[in-house]
Amino acid sequence: MTTPQDRRFRAALVQLRSGRTIAANLDSAEALIRRAAEGGADYIQTPENTALMELAPELVLAAAATEAEHAPLERLRALSAELGVWLHIGSLAVRLDEARAVNRSYLIDPEGKIAARYDKLHMFDVDLAGGESYRESRYYARGGKAVLADLPFGRLGFSICYDLRFPQLYRALATAGADVIAIPSAFTRQTGEAHWRVLVRARAIETGAFVLAATQGGMHENGRATYGHSMIVAPWGEVLAEAGEDPGVIFADIDLAASAEARARIPALKHGCDFEIEIATEACEKPAKREAS
Repeated sequence: MTTPQDRRFRAALVQLRSGRTIAANLDSAEALIRRAAEGGADYIQTPENTALMELAPELVLAAAATEAEHAPLERLRALSAELGVWLHIGSLAVRLDEARAVNRSYLIDPEGKIAARYDKLHMFDVDLAGGESYRESRYYARGGKAVLADLPFGRLGFSICYDLRFPQLYRALATAGADVIAIPSAFTRQTGEAHWRVLVRARAIETGAFVLAATQGGMHENGRATYGHSMIVAPWGEVLAEAGEDPGVIFADIDLAASAEARARIPALKHGCDFEIEIATEACEKPAKREAS
């Protein structure tokens, strides 16, 4: 039986600025994960693309490995077991075949075992002003299902970065019992400045869940600038902790009773309904010309 104390935990988000060298990226991540554990974190989350930030599809695939042969994953599993924490790896590139990988989150338990996997559902394919272009679908296969996992203190719902723009996913996770939702990300600086904070807060408010969103931040070796501003947001929309742009760690003490309280005050998850859509096409028709009298 869960007690009120069981519903409390300390969360830590690790903000990175991953580059093109996996070993150096893992060294940086490990140092910050250790700092988070020293700060008393029970759950530690890293951003999307923890081990590598690369744009060229052939370089992503060249560096990716199958799960069974994934050295970064094994190193982070060993670290989780050493520290005795729940470690949520925001994402790693995991090879499926010669042409495709998946962008996969891992939840590692305090014994170093894989407790859950989630493959990113929505691919970020876009052309931005200034010549920036991203085509995740060129080298990543999309996932096929939403994922939740039960931790000792609550139920965690998974998402990654671009998933943030699809509120139906978060409603589904919350309806299925998630009182904590993870959004590890690598938002571009341009879109992050415009939308990151408002979307993260909106997902918390809409679902009545705590949102934990660790991000990449700053100018990367590949020439891409990410926004940073890792955030921990409460179910009523309060920002409990927020980073700047530089690598580091942020903490917040979470009491999941606040999720049930928010959902009782605004029971929107119980009030969804199906409806038809009517388009008033006649309102768009040009009025007939009046004949001269």
